[in-house]
Amino acid sequence: MPAIKFTKNELKKQKDALKRFERYLPTLQLKKQQLQMVIRTVEQQEREKRTAREEVRGGIDSWIELFGEEQDIVGLVKIARLETETGNIAGVDIPVFKSIAYEDIAYDLFETPLWLDAGIAAMKNLIALETELGILQEQVKLLNQELRITSQRVNLFEKVKIPETKDNIRKIRIYLGDQQTAAVVRGKIAKKKVVEKAS
Repeated sequence: MPAIKFTKNELKKQKDALKRFERYLPTLQLKKQQLQMVIRTVEQQEREKRTAREEVRGGIDSWIELFGEEQDIVGLVKIARLETETGNIAGVDIPVFKSIAYEDIAYDLFETPLWLDAGIAAMKNLIALETELGILQEQVKLLNQELRITSQRVNLFEKVKIPETKDNIRKIRIYLGDQQTAAVVRGKIAKKKVVEKAS
């Protein structure tokens, strides 16, 4: 902590700093609350996507053995385009899932089993869910980083800067008050000596 000067200018500087800190702190606290709320919402969306993914996997499990034996279904599902956009939450840029498009891969309808169309649709759904889940996890990661930084700033203002500035103001006021009292006492002593010399 730099040494403070015991002057009126320093007192004004400390008071101005305290006003700034007290004006900025509620904004930080609001940002912290907003981030916490958004993180809870995104985590809920993440849980829902996980549940949906498990349901799709559960539906596939009944006939998954057929994939390996008769047809390579993974080779028939390829991502052509993944669209995301950047969203902004409380000053944090986060990726937002927009859409996913798949390549149209031709296959012979006469030489492939009937379940293949349902399998391809299920795989596309599973890939979309996995992609959305990955983006939601990235959102949570970025929001948690910003929440940590914001929490550190809130703590810095609440526990360090504001108390430190208030203590500096108190010390400067005491010092200036003592100096003013000493000046009054010196003035009275000087006046008394002037009166004594005049008599």
